[in-house]
Amino acid sequence: MKPDSPFFGEALRCLQGSPLFANMDDALLMDMIGRCRRETWKRRRLLPMEETWQRFHILLSGRVRLSRSNVETGRVITLFLLGPGDAFCMFSLLDGKPHDVMLETLDDVSLLSLPMAEARQWVHDHPEFNRALLPYLGEQMASLAGLAADLALHDTEARLARLILRHVDSTAAEAHITPRLINDLSHESLADMIGSVRVVVNRQLQHWKQEGIVDAHRGHLEVEALQELAKRAAELPSNPPSTAH
Repeated sequence: MKPDSPFFGEALRCLQGSPLFANMDDALLMDMIGRCRRETWKRRRLLPMEETWQRFHILLSGRVRLSRSNVETGRVITLFLLGPGDAFCMFSLLDGKPHDVMLETLDDVSLLSLPMAEARQWVHDHPEFNRALLPYLGEQMASLAGLAADLALHDTEARLARLILRHVDSTAAEAHITPRLINDLSHESLADMIGSVRVVVNRQLQHWKQEGIVDAHRGHLEVEALQELAKRAAELPSNPPSTAH
């Protein structure tokens, strides 16, 4: 993208606020943007990783879901839900290989991309990026470890509570908190993020709604009682038995 592009300023502001690029010098960010092309993808576009792994991508707007599926059962598990400023094809950036992951756009998205080989060389040439890359990858690995632990150690109610809590501002006021990234997802999409099914998630949200913990209806999710939701996530002994399986 050339500096005189009408989208160049938007891209620079996005990278300045990105968890991966925020602490890097503006000159370095402008160099990265200048090597990229801007792309737009329509909502609900499905892309197997073999179609995307040869390019490095940085989201500017919209959300992207990375998932794995079982073709025999149709079950899906969401590995990552990414928003503006996030990058993907990170593992291919490290090892130069494709990985068995499906990409889905949840909104109309705009993004930057450049050939993976060029991105790998850019990483090699700029130790500043390496210093930012390791903590970012560490957070992604911790997220995968958390997902594995949730599936192995917690029931559906606790997993759903923990998912919502990961997307809220812990310093926010007690009531009326809108979770980031997941507030308008379908119950089926939420189920895919915790290894469950739509009917179970719908039943649990309706139960919490009756208790005044959340306000949940089609296309909207809001936390009404943050501390009570936190108790459900921790599975405290005082919790009533969950009806979910």
